[in-house]
Amino acid sequence: MISEKILNLLNEQIKKEFHSAYLYLGIEAYFQEKGLKGMANWFRIQAQEELDHAIKFFGYVNEVGGLAKLGTIEAVTSTYKDPLEAMKASLHHEQYITKSIYTIVEAANEEKDYKTNSFLQWFVDEQVEEEANAEDNVRNLELVKDHPNGLFMIDREMATRVYVPLTPAGA
Repeated sequence: MISEKILNLLNEQIKKEFHSAYLYLGIEAYFQEKGLKGMANWFRIQAQEELDHAIKFFGYVNEVGGLAKLGTIEAVTSTYKDPLEAMKASLHHEQYITKSIYTIVEAANEEKDYKTNSFLQWFVDEQVEEEANAEDNVRNLELVKDHPNGLFMIDREMATRVYVPLTPAGA
């Protein structure tokens, strides 16, 4: 059985992961409206990954005998000043998610909840990649500034990203 404190933190993380998907769909909508279909593609895939993460947390809560609860997801924006602002919003959000996961890890360590700690290590590792990708996106847009050719090249590169669902072992 899992403690009520850890269960509450995990349920809150489920909500945050679904919110992440919602946020990234809002960013996708912004890029679609701007005609930057490659960037829109990148964020569509990012949203799909966040849904996978939410389902992974959901499954874990059920597996350890907890009751998975689905909270209300707040509205998100699909309006940004420019592509760089949208990318920075993504980076800040990933940093927020990392801190949230670390909070659960710390609580699991305090309670000597080894199974939850083990489960969370996948997310700790995943957040390294998530933040690095978001930082790269910000850095690339900062490099090209307002040059349309650079923006075009970044958009084309981001169009090559493909969705790879979690394998059952990673689900």
